[in-house]
Amino acid sequence: MIENPILRGFNPDPCIVRAGEMYYIVVSSFEWLPGVRVYQSRDLVNWDHCTDILTDQIDLRGNPKNCSIWAPQLSYHGELFYLVYTDVKSTRRPFKDAHNFLITAPSIDGPWSEPVYLNSSGFDPSLFHDEDGRKWLLNALWDYRIKEPNKSSGIVMQEYDSVQQRLIGEPLKIFDGTWLKKTEAPHIYKQNGYYYLITAEGGTGSGHAVTVARSRELSGPYEVDPRNPMLTSRDNPELELQCAGHGSLVQTPGGEWYMAHLCTRPMEGKYAILGRETALQQVFWDSDGWLRLTAGGNTPQLHVPLPEGGNPDEDAQRQNRDFSDEFDGTQLKKGWNTLRILVDESWCSLAARPGYLRVTAGESVQSLFRHRLLAIRQTDKRFRAETVLEYDSRSYLQMAGLLLYLNDENYLYACVSRDETLGKVLRMMKCEGDQFTLLPEAVAIDEHVPVHLAVEANETDAQFYYRIGANADSNAWKPLLEQQRISFLSGGFTGNFIGIGAHDMQQFAGSHADFASFRYYGKDE
Repeated sequence: MIENPILRGFNPDPCIVRAGEMYYIVVSSFEWLPGVRVYQSRDLVNWDHCTDILTDQIDLRGNPKNCSIWAPQLSYHGELFYLVYTDVKSTRRPFKDAHNFLITAPSIDGPWSEPVYLNSSGFDPSLFHDEDGRKWLLNALWDYRIKEPNKSSGIVMQEYDSVQQRLIGEPLKIFDGTWLKKTEAPHIYKQNGYYYLITAEGGTGSGHAVTVARSRELSGPYEVDPRNPMLTSRDNPELELQCAGHGSLVQTPGGEWYMAHLCTRPMEGKYAILGRETALQQVFWDSDGWLRLTAGGNTPQLHVPLPEGGNPDEDAQRQNRDFSDEFDGTQLKKGWNTLRILVDESWCSLAARPGYLRVTAGESVQSLFRHRLLAIRQTDKRFRAETVLEYDSRSYLQMAGLLLYLNDENYLYACVSRDETLGKVLRMMKCEGDQFTLLPEAVAIDEHVPVHLAVEANETDAQFYYRIGANADSNAWKPLLEQQRISFLSGGFTGNFIGIGAHDMQQFAGSHADFASFRYYGKDE
């Protein structure tokens, strides 16, 4: 059996495709770079992070939280990969500044072409390659005139000319959506003489769902599945997998069908600290030509069958999601992410002091422009993370350390800084719902010595620890202040990250921190 979720932690809005014998899934990255993470698998069971597509093609500086790269769609046609994606610059009601682009590559590893601008009428673009050779762009249509908070008004389609590299003709509204509303994430598949339109509806929260409609003509009209929604968790709050929706399809070489979809695993029934994850369901076309779960019903399953011929012993699903970087090479380990800016030698150097990662301090922990933070996804409900750093701050305006970070309005930061009375200190900062708190009782520590920091999380609670000195391995860890409740590191479109960073509000790039290591250990069974 395949155990869900197949991609744990912040891996939302999956789009699955097969190219030859390899399956690929791309997911949304929002403000985190590099953008559009790609996972690959040969068996639908074990998935490896193989590459990230968006790097210097985009500029995310200044984009608000929960904006930037939304819902990429990957397709493979004529031995060429096509990726369409949205760069969202603002979601402030009633408008939405969402620009859609297309890039192509002969290999998933590139080289990728320069982005081709498509349109800005909505988000979640998808490119359909019809049998007659024509290509059609679909996207959710945003209508600022709608009085409801969510202003998605259905799905629009327009032809794409690959020679001229632009949209041609006039856009055509092909689907208004259903009573679930919030219609988005369109994908079209041709099967048994029908065009099947698969969309996400109900919003990406507890009401999320997959809606299926079909038509003999690409332009419609589209008939909605009489048993809609095809997949949802909306009426089953006791399910392990919540928020099921945003589906895409893939067919195996043996003719079986699977759907990749978004889900969450809320803690205490409501806190999705891990963010939106990716699950897989086995599906089939029933005698009436509608898409159904092989498990029956319309709720997501924790375990789904392997493709025919899969060997459970050989394909046993790997569960090790630990991560470590000793900073002893010439490149950072794959898996790190940064906020809105890419890693480069000017601020993130393995060469400045061999055996260490030197992070030259940037703007504040709440900056949307030059926030110098490296972080990894939280993939487990229970984990421990550790780092070792050397940092000599000269002012309370300078700090470096270990963070739990959802976004610029929600984070916990254990940092080395300075106090006018105590000298060099360890202190904790907290921002919850955009309300900042400097936690009391800064801890005075020795000058010019390494500082070991750790955090251990157990679902909605976390405890930070520290120990000081070059020989700290022989010392017991001491708790840094009291245990912290971290349920507030949930919500929005991303998930919690664990990171290291340096910040200097006295002089930009005026100080640096040297990190000797970073380790993350998942503790889920």
